[in-house]
Amino acid sequence: MNNSLVKCSKVSVRNSSIDNAGLGAFANTFIKKGEIVEIGLVKQVDCDGHKNPYLFTWSQDKTVWAYGAGCATFYNTSNNPNTHMERDFDNLSYKIYATRDIQKDEELTHTYLSLKWRECFVKDSKLD
Repeated sequence: MNNSLVKCSKVSVRNSSIDNAGLGAFANTFIKKGEIVEIGLVKQVDCDGHKNPYLFTWSQDKTVWAYGAGCATFYNTSNNPNTHMERDFDNLSYKIYATRDIQKDEELTHTYLSLKWRECFVKDSKLD
């Protein structure tokens, strides 16, 4: 039995196929719509998340920031994402689900919730 709190064996990180995106997350296998892609944890941090694009918004009021364990930090943003993150603020965890069938080696994307209001995204937002 695998009791790991972080499960990301379906995902690998390598150079993104998106222009100027740096690294990206990719499917290691075919993933069906609705299937869990990744389960991870976060660690809350005391810093200004408006300036750091590698942090997650981790509260309803948008004042708490966290970084993720797993591959979630490397999912790039898209207007046509193939995944969706469900946050569990109380348990400092998340689950990422496939919003459609995802092919092996396809880049994994989701839409950043803070894309329109965080300083680090507004000044150079690049979506496909």
